[in-house]
Amino acid sequence: MNERTTLLAGLLLLTCTYVFAAQQSLRPGGIAIIDIGGTDTGAPTATFNGKPVLVMRRDNGWVAVVGIPLDAEIGSLLIHSGGEEIPVQISDHSYREQRLTVEPGYVTLNEEQLERVGQERKIIDAALTDFREIRMDGISLAAPVDGPQSSSFGLRRFFNDQPRSPHKGMDIAASNGTPIVAPREGLVAATGNFFFNGNTILLDHGQGLVTLYCHLSEISVEVGQSVAGGDVIGAVGATGRVTGPHLHFGTYLNGTAVDPAILLRP
Repeated sequence: MNERTTLLAGLLLLTCTYVFAAQQSLRPGGIAIIDIGGTDTGAPTATFNGKPVLVMRRDNGWVAVVGIPLDAEIGSLLIHSGGEEIPVQISDHSYREQRLTVEPGYVTLNEEQLERVGQERKIIDAALTDFREIRMDGISLAAPVDGPQSSSFGLRRFFNDQPRSPHKGMDIAASNGTPIVAPREGLVAATGNFFFNGNTILLDHGQGLVTLYCHLSEISVEVGQSVAGGDVIGAVGATGRVTGPHLHFGTYLNGTAVDPAILLRP
């Protein structure tokens, strides 16, 4: 890619920030919105780390919307489209720490529990990495439940003083039994009562945009069911590894957890 093309890509990245309801955030756990050209004859394709990424029509061209992994190295990441490599500069970002006290059985797992968690991880990963080809007209989401929204995404977590993986969602405070609604139309990709997540729902909104709902007291939908934005899908609870009732709300693009605050409508 020549210098002029690189500069143009950078300018278009800035332009797209204001075109989308969702905000671009070029940091680990953020999203990149990249102009990839294209024509009226059909949508171009784009990939990141060998995975297809969401592509949308925008004005007279097309853009790719890419989830940036939390473990992404600072510097230039490459998006591939039409035989070109498009560099995207990722900035450093510091996430806070969170220390929680939970039942010891949710920190040190026995062999049976480890096997269960491994099987559940396969179900969740299959839903998160499925790429359903549909035309997308936006990526913004309505809040799935009313309540104070934490800025807990990306927190470096310690359970009973033992380090664990970063928090890959947003915690929304709500009382037990509060209805949870779909933030936009989609398909129910998976449900289950999982060890860490408790009662869980995953919604597939198309082209790798997936939302995750954990710790529910009730699941009101079935796998394969179509839902419209605003449909009740379950209720807030305190199942799984939790310290009290709340909704863990996760958002994913190209199999990568991204900060829900970027996608939620004001």
